[in-house]
Order: sequence, then C-alpha cells, then structure tokens
Amino acid sequence: MRTIAHLSDLHFGRHDETAAERLLADISETKPDIVVVTGDLTQRARHRQFAAARAFIEKLPRPVIVVPGNHDVPLYDIIERFVGRLARYRRYISPELQPFFADNEIALLGLNTARSATFANGRISRKQAAAIKALFSAVPADRLRVLAIHHPLATPPGGNSAPVGGAAMAVDAITEAGVRLVLSGHYHRARSGDLAGSDLVANGSILFVHAGTAISTRLRGEPNSYNLLHIEPTAVTCTVRRFGGEDFEDAENARYALLGGRWTRQ
Repeated sequence: MRTIAHLSDLHFGRHDETAAERLLADISETKPDIVVVTGDLTQRARHRQFAAARAFIEKLPRPVIVVPGNHDVPLYDIIERFVGRLARYRRYISPELQPFFADNEIALLGLNTARSATFANGRISRKQAAAIKALFSAVPADRLRVLAIHHPLATPPGGNSAPVGGAAMAVDAITEAGVRLVLSGHYHRARSGDLAGSDLVANGSILFVHAGTAISTRLRGEPNSYNLLHIEPTAVTCTVRRFGGEDFEDAENARYALLGGRWTRQ
C-alpha cells in the first residue's frame, strides 16, 4: 500500500501562516510515501511568494511531485506573462513541468495545465496527451497509474467554470493509458469521484479526487484541507484532513474499490 498526501492551492501571499505550520507538522506525523502538490503555489507569481513556497516545499518529506497552476503565471506583468511564462516557477520550484515518479506499486505523472493565454482556465495539449500514453506504456501492468494536474478534467459540484481545455481528448488518452486516478485542485473544494455523474466518466474507470485549498485564506465555503490517500492495487481510500484552527483532523472518508474495471464507492 502507498500513502499520498495531496495538497493544492497554497497561494503563498494570501495564506494562513498558522495553517502552513500545522500542515507541515501534520504531514510529518502521517508520514506519506509521496507528497503531491497540484498547483497554485503562489497568489500572484511574485519572487517573494515563490521563495516562501520553495521554503515550504523544502520542509515536506520526499519525494515531492509538484505541478504549477494558473496563479503561478504572472498576471499583471505582461512581458513575464507572455514571454517569461513559468520562468519564475522553474527558477524557484522546479525546472520540470512534467515530473514522473514510479516505484513497484504506483506510477504518477504530473502535467502542467497553466497557460499564459488564459487567466483562470487551463489546457491539455495534444503533445501532452501523447506523452500520457507514451510514458505510461512503459509502466508494468500491475502498477496503479495516477495523473496529477491543477485544472480538473470534470467540474466538481459547485464549480463555476468549465473543465480544463482538451478534457475530452485527455480522458481518451488516460483511458487508453490505463490511468485510474486523477488528482487536481483549482476549485478550493475537496471532492472525490462518486459525486455527480459528470465526475465519473469513461464508464467509471477513472476516479477523480479534487483537493481543497491547503492553507489559503481564499476559502470557498469550507475550511482549509488536504487529502490523504491510501492506495492499494484495486482500492483507494480518500481521507479529507481539515484544519480546525489549531490542527488538521479527519473530516471525511471515502473508500473506492475497482470492480470489473469500474470504481465503486463502498
């Protein structure tokens, strides 16, 4: 079994310092096998915000897989937005925009969905769809394949914007690649894939898990949280750990079993 701590939407520059400190302590206690951060590390992609995000990430247990979000592209600096793009992210966080992790139980690919030409929504390109199929083709059949992106492929209930551009193409690619679990953020709400028919696509073969905002003060009707995922070959347990002002505590649990190629909530 593998345990993944799934964080998203840190928004350094608009963050709760106490929540950040308690989050680091909580993750240290839960001892995940891997930490995944699905974007929006900063509020406005400024140097000092990226420096704070880097200091935070350096304190997380290894390995850490990170992908950028739309807030990690400069908004008001037009030259940086359309010329530099993710240069500051690459400098402070990671030069890799397509990180990949694999061991003898899971294979996890991170993809950048942030684009300079869109302010909130993102996109998956044909090149990235091809990369999904190519990279996972070399993964042994008994590994659970996981994709980590910032913008969801399906809009969770209560979401107020469209899914990531190229979603249908991406779903076709990840279905062909045998991806069973997709981690995302962006909406600042914790949800998992049995909610609303739109969240279970490809005949239920893909489980979607959305993370809330881990430490941002930009709350949308629910407290700061992160997901703790316990992953088995044919089962995933998703525990939402919510911040109550002093500590992170278990708030919701959902267990999914992969039966006959379809995820079923137990």
